[in-house]
Amino acid sequence: MKQISPISSSLPPALMLQGTCSNAGKSLLSAAFCRLFARRGLRVAPFKAQNMALNSFVTGDGGEMGRAQVVQALACGRAPDVRMNPVLLKPTSQDGSHVIVLGQPRGRMRAAEYFRYKARLWDEVCRAYAELAADCDVMVLEGAGSPAEINLRSHDIVNMSMAHAAGARVLLAADIDRGGAFAALVGTMCLLSRADRSRVAGFLLNKFRGDAALLAPALDDVSRRTRRPFLGVVPMLEGLRLPEEDSVGFKEAALPALGAGMPDDAPLAADPSLLDAALLDLPHVSNATDADALRGETHVRVRLVRRPEELGRPHLCVIPGSRDSLADMAFLRESGLEAALAAYARDACAAAASGSFAGMLVGICGGLQLLGSRLDDPLSLESGGGATCLNLLPLRTTLAAGKTLRQTRAEALPPLAEAPVSLGGYEIHHGETSPLAAAPVSGLELRPLMLRRDATPIGWGLCAGNALPPVWGTYLHGLFDDDGFRHALLRRLRRAAGRAPAREKCSYALGPDLDRLADAVEAHCDLPRVFGLLGLDMA
Repeated sequence: MKQISPISSSLPPALMLQGTCSNAGKSLLSAAFCRLFARRGLRVAPFKAQNMALNSFVTGDGGEMGRAQVVQALACGRAPDVRMNPVLLKPTSQDGSHVIVLGQPRGRMRAAEYFRYKARLWDEVCRAYAELAADCDVMVLEGAGSPAEINLRSHDIVNMSMAHAAGARVLLAADIDRGGAFAALVGTMCLLSRADRSRVAGFLLNKFRGDAALLAPALDDVSRRTRRPFLGVVPMLEGLRLPEEDSVGFKEAALPALGAGMPDDAPLAADPSLLDAALLDLPHVSNATDADALRGETHVRVRLVRRPEELGRPHLCVIPGSRDSLADMAFLRESGLEAALAAYARDACAAAASGSFAGMLVGICGGLQLLGSRLDDPLSLESGGGATCLNLLPLRTTLAAGKTLRQTRAEALPPLAEAPVSLGGYEIHHGETSPLAAAPVSGLELRPLMLRRDATPIGWGLCAGNALPPVWGTYLHGLFDDDGFRHALLRRLRRAAGRAPAREKCSYALGPDLDRLADAVEAHCDLPRVFGLLGLDMA
């Protein structure tokens, strides 16, 4: 293990959350401690040196960063800053990723190439940390995966190397819900070097269900073996509406697909007030958090669709973003979903042309590209080459070298809503999309349905008079997060589907869920001891 020198002797105290595995809850625990420190008036910022995630965000100055650090920044009461996540990896294949450094793309690299390149990033990572920490009373760091991945130790920049550089005290978290938590904690400590073990101040058990008193013998035994205390047993928190770091939560949190032992009409028959929303589970799904706000609406049933027989006839079908649209188009074709979507769109378009309603198909970013007629990737930014797409919107997309990264204010036009609605979101795309000459469906015309402030289109759809567009798409991520737009669209959908107005309109504000998370951690962790580790006063 290489020796890591502290970045500076004047750094503020730092707490680091590491885990025995991926998805142990590091991101949410980090957000909770960010919130707890901020509640006590401390200036705090989050930091994760390297994040591998497909759910990203664009900052106000046009930089791309991991969504988890955005949530943590919100917990701190700070604006997202790319220095909080200086290196973001967006996987494109089994052994390759797009590499984004301080918010800007540095190219696509295979694993071996990136491992060589990573040594050059260390100074940038340390500089970003020092700049952030200079304005803080305390820092909250997050690790990645497990610090005991011994094959990665020699070029680590995110776990123990960062802990040493920041002078951080480490809390090691284990997910007890998945089993093997005690073995994972003991095994991790055994595999760490002596210097790395010295950074670990204690353990947290996360996602516990049941009576924590029953754990006492096991906690005592593990503490005796490792000479480290347990500083908290955090309960399983159901229903938290906080964006996930990656698509794992997207795939696990949505309700079952129709083909998973649930008849087509069972949930809707049980509650005819529900709107049925289907979400395509693309192999290369990206920014799946775009659907989170829909899940939060109590009158919307959201389900995943993986096979053509699961599609059914939903009121709303969403094709999410994709990190490789050409590969996902091949999946739609080979799986039979292309034909199922074509039949769904054909019925929806025919109904709209006759003034009735049979569903709405929406594509977001990569989903918009898939709805179009043609997609070309001449620079091999994704899979390379080109393909005919779903051909449901007369649009052609070419992937260009320049990457659009910006927060965007837009206006959604009728007939998406009864009147123009202003909304905000962000753009992350290489695609340059333009309309073709003629609409593919008789009686429907292609119209711009979303305009940026400069009046350039950011979304298009097929329209027949004032009827809801049966097929439309947009490059605007986060559109459903906007309460005003989401409620306006759902109101029109409910009316078209013959549903009564929703009894409840949910807000997608994340503050209450961050407070609920922080409350649980405060109630079940030894906060005085954690504060004491950092030399901080609990008052």
